[in-house]
Amino acid sequence: MTTQNMTKQPLNGTSSATVVPIDGPSIHPIAAKPLTVPNPEATPKAKRRTFSVAYKRRILKEAVQCDQQGQIGALLRREGLYSSQLTEWRRQEEMGKLSSTKSQKRGRSATQTAEEKKIKKLQLENERLQKKLAQAELIIDAQKKIAALIEMINQNDSERKS
Repeated sequence: MTTQNMTKQPLNGTSSATVVPIDGPSIHPIAAKPLTVPNPEATPKAKRRTFSVAYKRRILKEAVQCDQQGQIGALLRREGLYSSQLTEWRRQEEMGKLSSTKSQKRGRSATQTAEEKKIKKLQLENERLQKKLAQAELIIDAQKKIAALIEMINQNDSERKS
């Protein structure tokens, strides 16, 4: 079959064009359905937008200057933003996260100093020893009670013998 006998037609209502013979699409021998050719192009994965600290500050400054009803909505539509983003940026500004030019690193804070590690280690050891002390006190109380019971039994036995 030459390319002159071929035409581009979408199959199964898809928008991707595939080359199909003019006399009709090929038929799958078992399923008796037209063969569909998958689209070989991979669609790129959508990326989240990231906003610089300067951009966030500029938008917040513009939002503060909005004094009439609907101006903030117009600002958000113009910039393609959501009101929740504006709210979050206001919170970040109140917490002082937008004051620095460096972006805040996410995750665990910097490694502990040697003094902090020592304090943490001593606190854990203190907790362990307190648990051990409480257990020892319970055992000593139980031993005292058992000793008192044994003494009472011995006194009863000695009274019976006499």
